[in-house]
Amino acid sequence: MTTERIGPPVTGDERTMLRAFLDYHRATLAMKCDGLTDEQLRLRSMPPSTLTLLGLVRHMAEVERTWFRRVINGEDIPLVWSDSGDYQQAYDPTGSTRAEAFDAWQREVEHSRRIEREAESLDVTGYNARWDQRVSLRLVMLHLIHEYARHNGHADFLREGIDGTVGA
Repeated sequence: MTTERIGPPVTGDERTMLRAFLDYHRATLAMKCDGLTDEQLRLRSMPPSTLTLLGLVRHMAEVERTWFRRVINGEDIPLVWSDSGDYQQAYDPTGSTRAEAFDAWQREVEHSRRIEREAESLDVTGYNARWDQRVSLRLVMLHLIHEYARHNGHADFLREGIDGTVGA
């Protein structure tokens, strides 16, 4: 599997730029996982950390689900991997497979894209219960860009540790 990653434009309106940078970072995470087996995707970084590429993919499925479906769309749904709301469960890839993790993540990304496309503007708000505040779609998109960028840095180190592959 080879992920196609399209560089974001250097000019454009705010929504186009946010959408493109978010998709760029989504593709970067997928690229970091290209060509690896389930076993390699479950390899831990270094003790005592339990961080893995598969755990990052699972975590980002939860992030997409939470911010777009639960916050912006107001859906009353549980997390993907935890009925109790424990976000840490997503990081544990024990027994997980590429197919299971990527299917869930891609489903959540598609929901996120649909919600964003259907939103009237970036000023649409949703309620974030953890913050006890209403937040805009603009903030959500910026937050996800930040979240992916941070975790893609982790993915760089994880991938290099697995097979020496660097760059993206």
